[in-house]
Amino acid sequence: MLLVTIVLGRVLVMARSGTKAMKFGKTDKSDFLILPFVVFYFYRIFATTFRWPTVGSYDASLLDRVAWMGVVFCVAALILCVWSLVSFGTSFRVGIDTDNPNKLITTGVFAYSRNPIYVAFTAILFGEILIAPDWLLLLYLVAGVWLFNRQVMREEQFMGSHYGSEYVIYRQRVRRYI
Repeated sequence: MLLVTIVLGRVLVMARSGTKAMKFGKTDKSDFLILPFVVFYFYRIFATTFRWPTVGSYDASLLDRVAWMGVVFCVAALILCVWSLVSFGTSFRVGIDTDNPNKLITTGVFAYSRNPIYVAFTAILFGEILIAPDWLLLLYLVAGVWLFNRQVMREEQFMGSHYGSEYVIYRQRVRRYI
């Protein structure tokens, strides 16, 4: 929840300064898989937290150290997300903004990873599995990685066509994820 709040908070701050940071183009609008994934995922998190009924739950006793490793992953992911948003500056967008793309960001955390926010979301999903082991959360991790990668491919296609050789040089210098 904190990760989503951080991202949405950034979208609102940018909106106050006149930048529409949440822009969904034709490609994004045709993606019907993301909304049900997000809704069910949040239900699953709340259900685990408040002991609501869920499908596929089981009681697994793990060592506290493993759960704390999950907390470390989640905290590291939140830090990575904040660093990403700071590095983005006013270029931050949710979705592919083909109408008003900003400059290519290659500094800050983007000097180490071309997609640090997706890395942060993946680390959150992995950390949650360590905290509350469940086969459904594992399925969410697999589906999340697949959806993130699919979106990255779309973004990279746009960025390659929009930024040209500048993006090609950046892509050769910096890894896609980690």
